[in-house]
Amino acid sequence: MNDVKLAVLGGEGTGKSGKWCCFLWHSVEYIKIYAYFSESIYKKHLYLEGKQLNLEIYDSCSQPQKAKFSLTSELHWADGFIIVYDISDRSSFAFAKALIYRIREPQTSHCKRAVESAVLLVGNKQDLCHVREVGWEEGQKLALDNRCQFCELSAAEQSLEVEMMFIRIIKGILTNFKLKEKRRPSGSKSMAKLINNVFGKRRKSV
Repeated sequence: MNDVKLAVLGGEGTGKSGKWCCFLWHSVEYIKIYAYFSESIYKKHLYLEGKQLNLEIYDSCSQPQKAKFSLTSELHWADGFIIVYDISDRSSFAFAKALIYRIREPQTSHCKRAVESAVLLVGNKQDLCHVREVGWEEGQKLALDNRCQFCELSAAEQSLEVEMMFIRIIKGILTNFKLKEKRRPSGSKSMAKLINNVFGKRRKSV
């Protein structure tokens, strides 16, 4: 079984927890669901793209706001990130931007990844368009500039869209897993070729 670890981050009151609740407790036709939770880690088994997956979702709602910018443990732990902001609250968008910059900043030696993490930026509370403070174009641009996926929705009214949002980021993570697997053997082959070239030339010279 493949383990997929996903962190859901964002400012307080953006509706992060509502999103994973919809995903964990509602099903679409091709997903088998059973779930339980322990503190801020929520677990679920599902079947996707011919694979049985063990999904773990980290929800930051119980963590202090001031501690979220470091993301040290999350960067080590998560395979992908969902960054949520409230379209009716510009400060939450600024916070989401800071989180994305932290995830995308040049990797340090103690937290270096073979493949860039999958990130989905989500503008929540689309049902509050009449008091919108962040335009769709702003969210789209932030996502494009930082190599993220992007969507807007209302977790309160669009449970199917919430489920599809999770499926979308999980597929991105699975694609990254495939890229990692492809890179490992190619590196081994290159090293083997180099060794063969060196020792082959030595044999010929002898």
